[in-house]
Amino acid sequence: MTETKSAATMRVWDPLVRVFHWGLVAAFATAWLTADEVQPVHEVAGYTVAGLVAFRLIWGFAGSRYARFAKFVKGPTATLAYLGWMLRGQERRYLGHNPAGAAMIVALMLTLSGTAFTGWLMAEPERVAMLPALPQIVAPAWADDDGAEYGEGREVEGPLKEVHETLANLMLLLVAAHVGGVVLASIRHRENLARAMITGDKRAPEPGDIA
Repeated sequence: MTETKSAATMRVWDPLVRVFHWGLVAAFATAWLTADEVQPVHEVAGYTVAGLVAFRLIWGFAGSRYARFAKFVKGPTATLAYLGWMLRGQERRYLGHNPAGAAMIVALMLTLSGTAFTGWLMAEPERVAMLPALPQIVAPAWADDDGAEYGEGREVEGPLKEVHETLANLMLLLVAAHVGGVVLASIRHRENLARAMITGDKRAPEPGDIA
């Protein structure tokens, strides 16, 4: 349920959504900056990312109105239509996530899940053996032969690491597109969306807006 803050603003993002958002920003940035440099910190950041994504999946069904997937996730037709309106500068303002933003959220969460999962597999070679379909496709090869495990000075090479790094690089592209979308929507609809994700408040719906 939303809470009216004043005649001009409205509470949209609940505290847990905001903590999730900025916590994910911090955790992914930490994981990226410590990759191949400070492995223990990198792994903790990766597990934090995985935990935050798991929480968001739960909160997408049990959370407040604008946090729920049913409220903002649209099908391909609605998403493509919204993108067309954006290209023409005719898109309507959504109080919650717009269809393009929703598609980006899904893409980010899928990519983060894949990045965290491949990182988890890399941490212990025995984990790949637990997945019968994976060894033939992304079986990890070990660069050294000294018996050390990943995270203890041994670097994982091979297809699994390539998949992990490709997903991490894809995340950077998605983040750049996400930031660009936030800036564009902020300009088009005359509101600071980044600040709204800090305060939780957005401008109250006006005629033509979708609440």
